[in-house]
Amino acid sequence: MREAGPLPMTFGRGGSLRGRARVPGDKSISHRALMLGAMALGTSRIEGLSEGGDVRSTAAALATMGAGIGREADGTVWVRGVGTGGLLQPERPLDMGNSGTSARLLMGLAASHDLTAILHGDASLSSRPMARVAEPLRRLGADIVAAPGTRLPIALRGLAPAAALTHRLDVPSAQVKSALLLAGLNIPGVTRLIETVPTRDHSERMLALFGADIRRDGPEIAIRGEAELRPQQLRVPGDPSAAAFLAVAALVVPGSELLIENVCVNPLRAGLFEVLRAMGGDIAFLDTREECGEPVADLRVRHSALTALDVPPEVAPSMIDEYPILFVAAAFAAGTTRTSGLAELRVKESDRLAAMAAGLCAIGVPVEESADGLAVRGSGGEPVPGGGRIDPRLDHRIAMSFAVAGLHAAEPVGIADMTPASTSWPGFADAVEALRR
Repeated sequence: MREAGPLPMTFGRGGSLRGRARVPGDKSISHRALMLGAMALGTSRIEGLSEGGDVRSTAAALATMGAGIGREADGTVWVRGVGTGGLLQPERPLDMGNSGTSARLLMGLAASHDLTAILHGDASLSSRPMARVAEPLRRLGADIVAAPGTRLPIALRGLAPAAALTHRLDVPSAQVKSALLLAGLNIPGVTRLIETVPTRDHSERMLALFGADIRRDGPEIAIRGEAELRPQQLRVPGDPSAAAFLAVAALVVPGSELLIENVCVNPLRAGLFEVLRAMGGDIAFLDTREECGEPVADLRVRHSALTALDVPPEVAPSMIDEYPILFVAAAFAAGTTRTSGLAELRVKESDRLAAMAAGLCAIGVPVEESADGLAVRGSGGEPVPGGGRIDPRLDHRIAMSFAVAGLHAAEPVGIADMTPASTSWPGFADAVEALRR
């Protein structure tokens, strides 16, 4: 067994990418499926659950609070729920690992229960602010004590019954919205949220699937508490954020053509694919259907000549996690791609604007960094110089983005540590290598 520590890897040119591919189950949907399965009375079964470290953190925390969670021989995960309001006092601190989704959503779930939970995480997660979710949860009645800057570790004492509230989401955040909706499950009355900008709606779709009384009227979302959720049989579709790495690889590596099967194409998650199409990317959605309450399709992606564009900031909510791999696509486009309105990227798993700017410079791609975006001058389809050694800064998306860049670089690109990729996609490097032709 390999000792824990950095896993350096090198990615270079080695032929086109061709064939069929599947990506891990959608991480966002997997978190929510586990949480709502834990809140239902009875046993839910989930196929295709993400096996990444983030989702494992959620599963372990729910098990610590009383939910039964196990895996069958065929990989199906079962969740024996405790019912709304039935979470138990955890006997030990909850380890969130690197998962901001786990931390923020579980804070919401716990806030309307009569329990005390301590949440902690790794160095990267502990640097990320939690104030945006802590403030409205305090208004519900939860007592939250956090490290300076409202960061992990956090001690949260929930309140049951908590007080329903109306909260306006002035800064778009699907995680804050979801935390409050999960809290609202166990609050008498109606909890109302007002979205100024629509954000990914996986929580609303999943809550409705489990039988919650949740309704949207224009910008307002209302959920009626003390819900009785019904267990479900679910099949989680493929993660579009994971599919983005293979899609960009196919677009930039000459001769490539991939069919990426069973990908969630929720319109509030598909922004990257629309931007890549606008850049000239040959991306088709085939056999569109519905699974797990979500639109799903197979993505056919062919090598394409990309042209730079100015990416409008209003698309950010639909592709906020995909900007690192967009910057890689921009490195191979003709002209300069400009982005703005991305200050949120500075408080993700890493400062993604700074990390991508440093990495692009290291592989010879001209880039200008601003307070809220990057301008990337592309190669017009030619290989980028490459070489260099990328520090992914404990960020899975940085590691995988520069791995893709190395696939069409004059000199191989070294990644100082590919371990962070296991957060969302264990076996990413092997999956890419299997598509080489």
